[in-house]
Amino acid sequence: MSALAAEFIGTLILVFFAVGTAVFAGITAGVVGIALAFGFVLIALVYTIGTISGCHVNPAVTLGMVLSGRMKPLCGALYAVMQFAGGIVGALFMYWVSRSVQARLGGPFRRNSFGANGYGSNSDLHISVGGAFFVEVILTALLVIVVLGVTSGPGVKGLEGVAIGTALTVIHLAGIPLTGTSVNPARSLGPAIFATDNALSQVWLFIVAPLAGSIVAVVVHKVLRGRHEEAPEAEVEEAAVEAAEG
Repeated sequence: MSALAAEFIGTLILVFFAVGTAVFAGITAGVVGIALAFGFVLIALVYTIGTISGCHVNPAVTLGMVLSGRMKPLCGALYAVMQFAGGIVGALFMYWVSRSVQARLGGPFRRNSFGANGYGSNSDLHISVGGAFFVEVILTALLVIVVLGVTSGPGVKGLEGVAIGTALTVIHLAGIPLTGTSVNPARSLGPAIFATDNALSQVWLFIVAPLAGSIVAVVVHKVLRGRHEEAPEAEVEEAAVEAAEG
């Protein structure tokens, strides 16, 4: 239960603070500021709840853990439910804040996309649906490859959190002008519910594409590191010694 609560709270925090930066401070923060907000929030969460739940806060990451054999499917499904719930509540908190801003300024708060992801007219660069799908698959694959590559077992040790947060920052720098950067179905669904444009009709892509990207990441990860993860520690050390000796 503590792990599920951690995933709920962690996803809520990610959406409220990181997506909230785009909604409330996007004009002043810009693409770089928004990307850093996502990266910094994730780094903080990794070291806060990493030892409790592994700090997935993302159904695509959870799917990667399930497919790589690090988590049972039922547990992964429960994680995903809590992540989606956390994303929706985080977006709800943003909506409440937006209502306060509206009351204070005496005018309508322009939520528009409300930090939701999009393609076509909902994209800064008007990317096509096919392009958006491809971008989200590639960006999510990179994120999940990094997560699988730097983590081992429950929790996080050393500087792994920095690596994951840095990867998320770079991913957002590339993806924000294209799709707004999802790479996280839970991050996409919540804001889309409260958006005033047609973001909710497009959210399917930002659920399906990240999950597809996670599958790609698992395949790549197994090709690159599968042998080392499956081999006993002694065999890995022996192989390293043999390689060093030529």
